[in-house]
Amino acid sequence: MDTAAGAGDVALEVRTLALGDAPGVVPLARDFARQVLHEWGWLPAATADRRAAAEDVLLVVSELVTNACLHAEGPELLRIARGEKALRLEVADRGAGHPAPRSPHRAGRPGGHGMFIVQRLCLDWGVERVPGAPGKTVWAELAAPA
Repeated sequence: MDTAAGAGDVALEVRTLALGDAPGVVPLARDFARQVLHEWGWLPAATADRRAAAEDVLLVVSELVTNACLHAEGPELLRIARGEKALRLEVADRGAGHPAPRSPHRAGRPGGHGMFIVQRLCLDWGVERVPGAPGKTVWAELAAPA
């Protein structure tokens, strides 16, 4: 992931957080992402659009890490890569399953909204696997603020 930040964008910077069996892994991942966004100048946001872009990143991080906790034997790693046009989030986990938005999506029901939210907020998302290795990496790309 050292060459692509998303949508064919070359990574300018990459930050990685090992998660493993850390307690409070979702808030930990969110705090890490918030710190990275501060380092990269997304926060504090100067405009409402930039603030919304940063909040979308934090929400997608929360959803991907939560899904790894609930459905994939826990997250191992969070990677955030910044390019000129996009930001790529990656969560590596130990699970064998394949995430997908619940269909049909039922907004009034509890649970099952994580990948629907990711799909709606992101330019693209997907799953990468290494043949013969356990687990997977779920990635999502969001547009960089203008």
